[in-house]
Amino acid sequence: MSASAAATLAPIISKSSPQGTSFLGSVPWWYLFFFVSGFPALLYQIVWQRALFTLYGVNIESVTMVVTAFMLGLGLGSLMGGAISRYQQLPLLGIFGFVELLIATYGFFSLRVFHWAANFTAGSATFKTGLVAFALVAIPTVLMGSTLPILVSYTVRLSRNVGTSVGALYAANTLGSAAACFCAGLFLMRWLGESRTVGLAASLNAVVGATVLVWQLVSRERQFEGPETEAVDFQKGVRTKNEEGELDRAAGISFAAAVVTAAVAGFISLGYEIVWYHLFSFTTGGLAKSFAFLLGAYLLGIGTGSTVSNRICKKIAGLRSFSRLLIGTVLAANLLGFLVGPILFNLVVHVSYLWALMPIGVAAACLGAVFPLLCHISIPPDERAGSRMSYLYLSNIVGSALGSYLTGFVLMDMLPLRQVSIVLTLLGLGLGLALMLNAHLGRISFIVSAVVVLAAALLVVQISGPLFRGMYEKMLMKEKYRADVGFRNVVETKSGVIAVTHTGMVFGGGVYDGCFNTSLVKDTNGIQRAFALSYFHPNPREVLMIGLSSGSWAQVIANHPQVEHLTIVEINPGYIGLIQRNPEVASLLQNPKVHIDIDDGRRWLVRNAGRKFDAIVMNTTFNWRSNASNLLSSEFLELIRHHLNPGGVQFYNTTESDEAMATGIRVFPFGMRLANFMVVSDAPLQLNEKRWLEVLSHYTVDGKPVFDFSQEEYRRRLLEVMAMTTTMDHDVPGSWTLESAAHIRARTAHARTITDDNMGTEWLQK
Repeated sequence: MSASAAATLAPIISKSSPQGTSFLGSVPWWYLFFFVSGFPALLYQIVWQRALFTLYGVNIESVTMVVTAFMLGLGLGSLMGGAISRYQQLPLLGIFGFVELLIATYGFFSLRVFHWAANFTAGSATFKTGLVAFALVAIPTVLMGSTLPILVSYTVRLSRNVGTSVGALYAANTLGSAAACFCAGLFLMRWLGESRTVGLAASLNAVVGATVLVWQLVSRERQFEGPETEAVDFQKGVRTKNEEGELDRAAGISFAAAVVTAAVAGFISLGYEIVWYHLFSFTTGGLAKSFAFLLGAYLLGIGTGSTVSNRICKKIAGLRSFSRLLIGTVLAANLLGFLVGPILFNLVVHVSYLWALMPIGVAAACLGAVFPLLCHISIPPDERAGSRMSYLYLSNIVGSALGSYLTGFVLMDMLPLRQVSIVLTLLGLGLGLALMLNAHLGRISFIVSAVVVLAAALLVVQISGPLFRGMYEKMLMKEKYRADVGFRNVVETKSGVIAVTHTGMVFGGGVYDGCFNTSLVKDTNGIQRAFALSYFHPNPREVLMIGLSSGSWAQVIANHPQVEHLTIVEINPGYIGLIQRNPEVASLLQNPKVHIDIDDGRRWLVRNAGRKFDAIVMNTTFNWRSNASNLLSSEFLELIRHHLNPGGVQFYNTTESDEAMATGIRVFPFGMRLANFMVVSDAPLQLNEKRWLEVLSHYTVDGKPVFDFSQEEYRRRLLEVMAMTTTMDHDVPGSWTLESAAHIRARTAHARTITDDNMGTEWLQK
């Protein structure tokens, strides 16, 4: 079960008593409302995570902190809901409705609360910001986590079947969440932005809560006597007739063993989800909607698996058959989870990256079936069913949180993705083997089954190499993939994957990120822009650079004759190792002018409020990539201006986005476009081609002159570079050009301003 599945958890179709069917015929009406409740839960998660990442950074520490806070909140909520469900005299449906109204109330004010908290914790230590972030999400997630145990307890009173109740509720809410993921990725985030998406979510919670409370008051339902169905006296071990079938749970898996199993299953499930997300994100080049689509497929699979388990719990009566089914489901889920990667690699080569969602959904379906089956085999259908389920739920969530932390934060920093997949698969097969000890198998059957599992484990280890060979080449090149073309270097860290071709091109997270080149004469990476600093600033002594990549830009600016100190903020430490291995930029790491911090750029600026710079340079990624607007929004530009010395400039990549250019000149009174970069300032730009020519003429990198004037090629190239200064507001095909602020304003009058709320073009890219 994923963090997101836990954030939503729940129901879909189940047989129940006539009292609960009402206008939906054979489907209990509260299942529909729990389905609708799952929809806003995932919208909250997508928006709140995004908002918190904007405030606290998108580096792996912040991501882990936010996700863990979500998970722990749900776990605490499960305990609270389980405790409430034990009081049989309480109107459980009414409590569910009241909780939905509380969630709606928080949702309406949530983003304002988040921004207030961000200002309150600006520049604070990690521990303090972590506590505040946890508190921000703990309140609503505790409420969300409480609803499943409450509704399970209510439904078990009617059906007398734990498996069908948990499976149906688990499926309904999860399918509602899956629908929210796809809607968010396809149109909601693009049409509504953050604030209105949260407003829609809160409105849905309010409608559900109000409707349930009105229904409760009108019908005056307090508690139901269930229809004549199987009742089991678990204290005495006596079973009576059950038309749905018999299951001697007293002889089944112990509750303590079920708690441990739920935790391990949650760990594995979240570990797989993280691996799949890293692969899918690399395949899509870091599209903002990648997370929404993958999560939607994952939750759709979870919901489908829960629906199937719901039906299974009605039909299978024998303990031995049920135990074997649980074991088979665990084993199948892990083997399928291992194969998702290799299937994905080949699908993106031969079909489309969207088809990769199918194997993710199928594997998730097996994962989703485990929790309801485990509840059914270990929890008797009595008045404590909701309470016991809450402990399994909590265990599953704690395991999921550990899976998120250890897989994403530890394993992926120690092992390549292929080996992380092996570790998760072996752990899952080990879980299946442990469950066999409780399956009451005969000695021969157990030995044969154990040998088969061990053989499967050895096979996974042996075939992993061939199956995962060329994985990143396939995901990046897709239909253009050739087996004889590979990467020179691949660096895998918890912060992402960096791949370098044999020609020195760098791809970060599946998209072009620069080249290893500092030559202005043989310019293969637009390095001319890095050399242009002196054209628009007379004396850039203190410079901040956000984003390191290949180190080529940093090497050029660090060797600028006027620069005295260069501070670099980079989110992925993997680039450091690549730079060390490339002679053209390796000296950057020993340059006394240079200081490198591994951090999120926006968070670094907040934490270093007193630092001022003559120039802030950002050769950052494409405007449409996930979280790119964190560095392009009007809010970020306002943050930047507080870090500029008088006359200071920001010089940043817009990747040809009209919205990014328009935003820059609307926030700053002065500016211009240089190639695809914006130069903005609070003071008039001091353009001076003679100063720039003088600097270029004496520019050296690692002591080697940039221009050797004894060679005609170098003299001609210098004239080409300087020709850019004559192109203001003139379109010169095939050349870098300049554009004035007035011209940009007229040309981009139609473009909207990028804000943290609308997120620019991130959700527009297909």
